[in-house]
Amino acid sequence: MSTHPQSTPVDTLEHGLVLDVVIEDLQFRAYVVISEPDINLVADFVPAEQFEQDGDVHVTAISHPDEARTQIQDIAFNMNLGDAAVFLCGNEQIYRHTLEELGQQAASQLN
Repeated sequence: MSTHPQSTPVDTLEHGLVLDVVIEDLQFRAYVVISEPDINLVADFVPAEQFEQDGDVHVTAISHPDEARTQIQDIAFNMNLGDAAVFLCGNEQIYRHTLEELGQQAASQLN
């Protein structure tokens, strides 16, 4: 997937942002948060309704800003319509870079 993602913020989280993302023909909900790389934490910020829908929830941890673009491309390649993606960012710098890679040029401030 070579086109740049476009996104629209739809909600804020305690340590992150929820986006509606479009990459080519793929549309999905993305949860971008500053978090330890622990899959068990996902339920703390992804609402139960997301898990109850037909689509899958894809989770990836990003531990360095330079990994953001590749992680986004890799996760998007494996997604279908109706899926969601969770990006667990190791720190605020990684979080901001991931938001930029998802089309948020002025990365939103955390609450």
